Amino acid sequence: MTRSTSAKSAPRAPRAAGKGHGERRAPYLFLLPAVALFVLFFALPVGYALYLSLRTVEVQGLGLGSGARREVWAGLSNYADALADPELAAGALRVLGYGLIVVPVMLGLALLFALLLDADRVRGRSFARLGIFLPYAVPGVIAALLWGFLYLPDVSPFHFALGELGLPRPDLLDGGPLYGALANIAVWGGTGFNMIVIYTSLRAIPAEVHEAARLDGCSQVQIALRVKIPMVVPSLVLTFFFSVIATLQVFSEPTTLKPLTNTISTTWSPLMKVHRDAFAEGDVHTAAATAVVLAVVTLVLSFGFLKAVGSRARQGESR
Repeated sequence: MTRSTSAKSAPRAPRAAGKGHGERRAPYLFLLPAVALFVLFFALPVGYALYLSLRTVEVQGLGLGSGARREVWAGLSNYADALADPELAAGALRVLGYGLIVVPVMLGLALLFALLLDADRVRGRSFARLGIFLPYAVPGVIAALLWGFLYLPDVSPFHFALGELGLPRPDLLDGGPLYGALANIAVWGGTGFNMIVIYTSLRAIPAEVHEAARLDGCSQVQIALRVKIPMVVPSLVLTFFFSVIATLQVFSEPTTLKPLTNTISTTWSPLMKVHRDAFAEGDVHTAAATAVVLAVVTLVLSFGFLKAVGSRARQGESR
């Protein structure tokens, strides 16, 4: 009895308490590297861009010394200048036309390839999946260079083949065809990633659903249209969301093709204008304001789209 009582009354809390505190701290320790990277490479640059967008450089007198220029508070004047700049509006319209080509074509091809790979009795599925995805692994600058030389009339095999056939040889880097040329690079590089996302969702559909559709007499096309596509709508929404964001941030393709043609200006897209203002013109404050405006527009469009999709999904569930 004495041993039992003393054993029950013996303190054993310190080790257990220390272990409990360690277990509670463990998740925060695992999150610490991600939080540090987020703060250093996202939060601080965004905060510094906001700070720069509210400042400007004031020139005092005619001297060129160090005291002739000083940074002062500008308020929202940089934002007013950025929004009133016609080059920004023109670049936004060009990106809109570019996106109207890229997003539907890229997602349509991704969905088509995913449905074909998911069909029964498909041979070489692994090789075809790798071949479609492989262009996504090519960096955007290298892809733009490869396609840029294929577009040049002097070295393009397409122009040579058209000339041999006696057909007209359009300049793909001039005027209206330029949109198709740029869109082709984005479609070629982005279709594989979107296809993998949609194909993964298709493979997650239970086999019993396919079997029930076959017993009902549905063909492969009917199964695709009435069963598969409705069940992968969340993946289609996700790929559409990512594609729109990537379209708003187009930069590498037109910048890489710019030395090959006079049609692409330094402000062809809004991000190219930000780069021009910051590094060519040296006006980092207006460039920061323009970048903040683009970030806010992207954020508003993204949240608006997600909210609309979420409300529509809730309405469908309520019915």
